Amino acid sequence: MGSFDGLSAFPPTPADAAGRLQEKLLAALIGRIAATQADSIGLLGSTGGYAYLSRAERQRAVRVAVECLGGKRPLFVGVGALRTDEAQALAADAREAGADGLLLAPMSYTPLMEEEVFQHMVAVAEAGSLPLCIYNNPGTTKFTFSEDLIVRLSKVPNIVAVKMPLPPDGDFAGELARLRARLPEGFAIGYSGDWGAADALLAGCDAWYSVVAGLLPEPALRLARAARAQDEAEVRRIDARFQPLWTLFREFGSFRVMYALADILGLFSLAPPRPILPLPGEARGRVEAALQAL
Repeated sequence: MGSFDGLSAFPPTPADAAGRLQEKLLAALIGRIAATQADSIGLLGSTGGYAYLSRAERQRAVRVAVECLGGKRPLFVGVGALRTDEAQALAADAREAGADGLLLAPMSYTPLMEEEVFQHMVAVAEAGSLPLCIYNNPGTTKFTFSEDLIVRLSKVPNIVAVKMPLPPDGDFAGELARLRARLPEGFAIGYSGDWGAADALLAGCDAWYSVVAGLLPEPALRLARAARAQDEAEVRRIDARFQPLWTLFREFGSFRVMYALADILGLFSLAPPRPILPLPGEARGRVEAALQAL
């Protein structure tokens, strides 16, 4: 079901201090997104804190999301892990639970080389037997996929999409043109980094992998729809309202900001997993003001 295009919303994964999933809270977050016309849900992405959860809790999260969605929206699940065999097991878990696709970032402690990442991705794509999106997230993994590696991986069965970071030079159109000239037809190119979403969408990317849509799906959807209609004036108007929040995302990291946002919205009141600390009080006040702007 579904493909890696449009607005993909990435909710946090509410868990207690011991890393135990809070099922009712997750179901409520999934339900809020499903009630909108978001094109898909990205469960256990970076915003979902997948690296901080055990395999058992990640299994539970997928089961909750599948049950909550009932097939109404495609569900893509992050299956990154330090070891290849663990990522393979997580991919098989997601498939068996009813996920529609996979997201795979090359987690590491020892910095990885291209051939190691290539073989890791191939092994997990085979084990998952679901459409898989390359999760190019150097901000967290410290590994950057070269264009050559993305092209090489695009020839692997089941690998059908890439989630890109924002280009350092801001040239979305140029990057999209280069990649599309080398990738198979239909291979989906999307972007994360919410503060670049307006430019990425207007440049014609296939997907916006959105952090903010995990808690604020409606304004994110308005931005995505305006971009799809090529209404640049409306895109810029909505994006301007998001700017205080984008500033906080860049300054503190969106992961921390989302926990404060969830508390302010009354969705859940939980601390992020240690060693991550909650936002300081001054920053929380700025999150409240940013929310008012929306």
